Amino acid sequence: MPAVSPAKDFLAGGFGGMCLVASGHPLDTIKVRLQTQSKTQPLYNGTWDCAVKTVRAEGFTGLYKGMAAPLMGVTPMFAVCFLGFGIGKRLQQKSPDEKLMAVQLFNAGMLSGVFTTAIMAPGERIKCLLQVQQASSGPQVYKGPIDVVKQLYRAGGIASIYKGTCATLLRDVPASGMYFMSYEWIKASMAPPGQEAQLSPLRTVVAGGLAGMLNWCVAIAPDVLKSRLQTGMLDWER
Repeated sequence: MPAVSPAKDFLAGGFGGMCLVASGHPLDTIKVRLQTQSKTQPLYNGTWDCAVKTVRAEGFTGLYKGMAAPLMGVTPMFAVCFLGFGIGKRLQQKSPDEKLMAVQLFNAGMLSGVFTTAIMAPGERIKCLLQVQQASSGPQVYKGPIDVVKQLYRAGGIASIYKGTCATLLRDVPASGMYFMSYEWIKASMAPPGQEAQLSPLRTVVAGGLAGMLNWCVAIAPDVLKSRLQTGMLDWER
């Protein structure tokens, strides 16, 4: 297996991660608001209703609340993610050319999830708080990502910034395992024998999209738990 280049992982992972955040953040905002809304007095009836009410009340930019935090952390996070996956594969290989079975790819993916949690957990905490406060009926507590960090640290130290870390691990470890395992399997099944590395860009996108769907099938339940834990300090406002 070719040696892992930290510089290439950093650049490629960072660019891909920024594209991911820019394209997916509006739906993430809707997801978090639906996950954390009050059960007794729900603000939204569903995904479309949440999107329409958000745009009407806050403009289109309302869908991008809290994007700065994941955008700042996405480059090192993806670099660490793919580096962790590469390390996970090497730890299980007896020779550099050995092909791994599905369960071994799953194990390597889980290791990448452990690696990314240190960066992901505080970024998710900041993002979720900013996404949820705009929809609350109370006063706006935070002015932006830096203000969130200052207030959280002042209130509870570093532990407050990292609130929800265990839930993030519960989400990302199995979900990352599912993503990498399914991505490698789908790529191999779509390519001619022995030409997995020559997959067309369109088929690569399809493989990544299907793997992402399977990733969220595993991640969505612990993600609800994570979002509610990380936005718990806003409960008194709703």
